[in-house]
Amino acid sequence: MTTAPLRKDAARNWERIVAIARALVDQGTPLQLNDVAHRAGLGVATVYRHFPTPEALLETVAAPCLEDLVGHGKQALADVDPWRALQGFLSRVLEAQLTDAALPPVASAAVDALPRTTELKESLASAGTELLDRARDAGAVRPDLAARDLVPLMCGIAHAVNVHGGTPTDRTQTARRYLDTLLEGMRPAPSDA
Repeated sequence: MTTAPLRKDAARNWERIVAIARALVDQGTPLQLNDVAHRAGLGVATVYRHFPTPEALLETVAAPCLEDLVGHGKQALADVDPWRALQGFLSRVLEAQLTDAALPPVASAAVDALPRTTELKESLASAGTELLDRARDAGAVRPDLAARDLVPLMCGIAHAVNVHGGTPTDRTQTARRYLDTLLEGMRPAPSDA
C-alpha cells in the first residue's frame, strides 16, 4: 500500500501535532489526543485522523530515535572488533533511553500500534542479537549470556539511573558507571576464557 503525500496543510498539522506531543512527552505529561488537539489549536478529529491512538502518536514521536539506533546498530556491525562494537551499541542504547522520554515506553510495549515501530524494534533487536553473538563467538562475552537478557539489563540500568536522579551530568556519569559494571559482568570468567 502506497501512502500519498500529505497536502501542505495536512503536513503542517501533522508536524504541529508531533511537535506538541514531543514537548508533552519531554515534560513527562501523558499523551491524551484531546489535550494535544487543544494545545495545537486543532480540532480533535484532525488529530484522530492522523493518529488514531495515543500509542500511535507516541510511537511516531519515538521513531526518529529508533531509526537512529537502528543506524547505529548497522554501524556497530561493521566494526571488526566484536567487543568494542557491542560496548558502543549498548552505550548508545542506554544514552537514548535516558535522553528520549518517548523511547522507554515504546521499547517496552508488548504490542505496537504502528507496523513501522514493529519493524524498527525488530531491526534493533536483531542488531543487538548479532552483536552479542559475535562477541560471544569471539570469547569476549560469557557463554551463558543470551540476547533476551540484554533488554531487561539495559532497562534496569536506565531505571536505576532515573531513580538515582540528579543533574543531567550526574545521570550521565551514573549511567556510565552502571554500564561499565554491567559490561565487566558480561566478560567471561577466567575459567570460561
